[in-house]
Amino acid sequence: MLALYGTGVSNGISIGKAYVLQSSKPQIIEQVLPEHKVDNEVEHFLRSVEVVRRELQEIRKHIPMNAPPETAGFVDMHLMILEDKMLSDAPIAMIREQRLNAAWALQKQSDLLCNKFDKMDDPYLRNKKNDIIQVVNRVLRVLLGIYESTTEIQEGHIIIANDLAPADTVLFKKNKIKAFVTDLGGPISHTAILARSLGIPAIVALHQSTSYIRTGDNIVVDGNKGVLTINPDKATISYYKKRKLQTRLSKYEFDSLKRKKSQTHDRKKIKLLANIELPGDITAAMNSGAAGIGLYRTEFLFMNRVNPPDEEEQYRAYTKVIKRFPNMPVTIRTLDIGADKPTNSVPGAIDIRSNPAMGLRAIRLCLSDTSLFKPQLKAIFRASIHGKVQLMIPMLSNLDELFRVFDLIDEIQHELKRSKTRFNANIPVGGMIEVPAAAIAAQAFSKHLDFMSIGTNDLIQYTLAIDRVNDAVNYLYDPSHPAILQLIANTIKAGRAANIPVAMCGEMAGDPKYIRLLLGMGLREFSMHPAMLMDIKKIIRKSNTSELGKQANRLLKLHSNEKIGEMLDTINTLDR
Repeated sequence: MLALYGTGVSNGISIGKAYVLQSSKPQIIEQVLPEHKVDNEVEHFLRSVEVVRRELQEIRKHIPMNAPPETAGFVDMHLMILEDKMLSDAPIAMIREQRLNAAWALQKQSDLLCNKFDKMDDPYLRNKKNDIIQVVNRVLRVLLGIYESTTEIQEGHIIIANDLAPADTVLFKKNKIKAFVTDLGGPISHTAILARSLGIPAIVALHQSTSYIRTGDNIVVDGNKGVLTINPDKATISYYKKRKLQTRLSKYEFDSLKRKKSQTHDRKKIKLLANIELPGDITAAMNSGAAGIGLYRTEFLFMNRVNPPDEEEQYRAYTKVIKRFPNMPVTIRTLDIGADKPTNSVPGAIDIRSNPAMGLRAIRLCLSDTSLFKPQLKAIFRASIHGKVQLMIPMLSNLDELFRVFDLIDEIQHELKRSKTRFNANIPVGGMIEVPAAAIAAQAFSKHLDFMSIGTNDLIQYTLAIDRVNDAVNYLYDPSHPAILQLIANTIKAGRAANIPVAMCGEMAGDPKYIRLLLGMGLREFSMHPAMLMDIKKIIRKSNTSELGKQANRLLKLHSNEKIGEMLDTINTLDR
């Protein structure tokens, strides 16, 4: 029996047989071609790209009706990457100008693009590097004539792979696999998102799992703790079977929970909201029973294109979402993109520095380029007549930034009035508390905002000085670190004193491990991936806030990570 440790990204326990996909990076040899072979090599490259395009289009057409909505969105994203001139045209230029073989030219261009993504600060968009790698590897396999058979995957298998592409999930949905395990990836990788959507356990960043595991091995995947056990003994299997029965949420229970109120056992109302970004997320959010949208990421309207979307296109996109959630709040986050998030559609947004975390991004970029920001603000205010819109500003670090946003809002409202355009002048304006400075100064911010939302993803990595998608240090990513809990507590306290709502929209809000602690700390609004909503609701309905409040106060006085972990376990096992 052997145990391996990675990052659990989708809760649950699976026991079954392993199926190892040897989908590591193809080996490529650099060649300098004779002049007369260059045209043929260009044709070989173009044919290979076309083969992959048709493969993805075919996969897109045959996505099962009951597949997660995210699946189609991710396949569409890979198709867009395949069409991007940075990936499709640049290798051809290398083949012609440097007489390189197609595979080497493609790999060289892929490495250049990935280096740019590696220098990004935002973990979510930095993780988009994996999409490029997956698309490139797909083309490379066609170029090199390498095909991996998946016909032997059977129902109940647990997939072990170096990495997984979104298109693979179509196959997995069809074959009803039990779990994913990958060497690469992080908490916000597509593998993680899709595993949560499918409702199956997953572990990522397991490094050498494909070296230790063989197809047919008996394994246990603990998606809660990120532990994979190879060839477990009878006692271990018995232990996990008991835990599995205790945590399983059946379809009947899911449907039943959707009809029940989102409140604690002592009748405290809790608002459960959904995070969305891709069009497919809208349906997932509606089906999850969410009480609205707590985070609508707008930057994806600006990605994979030459020019930024104009005011009219943005207005239509926002309106489409708002109308799908009548009488429910839709919180639209303004553009969170910048120096560390390259996109061809935003001039000046590609400016890679040695420390992009301190660079021109998010609200800083928007305030420096109002020609980019004003059309978005106008589009949001125009769309606000269709529902309960809330405007949220990312990466605030000082009040001057907020006051400049207010000045711009006044300016665009006057412009809309002059043009006799309808809009709601009184939509709530909130701020994301994701920079430690903002969390420390939450009391000052709370006096000027209508609501605050804690973005734990960035707050944790900024505070602890770690990169959570870097395999070498992501073990330090700890939402229960005393400093993080104090910053969260300070923000909640400031909101309560100012009588404004405080929500949480980071990954921590959808992690079952921390829900009871956050309830005890006074958090009453949680926004998360739609797939996690019913699991969190189940925990909430079995919780008693008065008792949790006492336990949370005790925990906040602790400074040892070990003692905090023990106290957290106690909180999570309290009877209601």
